[in-house]
Amino acid sequence: MEPMVVYHNPRCSKSRGACQILMERDIQAKVVDYLKNPPSRAELAELVKKLGLPAEALVRQGEATYKELYAGRSLSEDEWLDALAAHPILIERPIVVRGDRAVIARPPEKLLELL
Repeated sequence: MEPMVVYHNPRCSKSRGACQILMERDIQAKVVDYLKNPPSRAELAELVKKLGLPAEALVRQGEATYKELYAGRSLSEDEWLDALAAHPILIERPIVVRGDRAVIARPPEKLLELL
């Protein structure tokens, strides 16, 4: 099995749930606390490609940063990638990656699509 990577926020219950599912199935995964070790813009572009979604789909619109800086604005794909790179708190979580595929594991069971 290809190694899995979980972009994780330990304060998020959905993110903890995804890690729990992997642990229960004895699946080893690299866990990246993306607030402490944010993905680069290039890594974000690769994640978007693997997810098959536009960058805007990764944006947490409930965050204060979104409301203050981006609410009501129409940004291009490149501008959203720049915003996510500049403000990793905006990145939806958890994102689980396996090979050339990824899912936003909300609900956490969505990660089962990668198994």
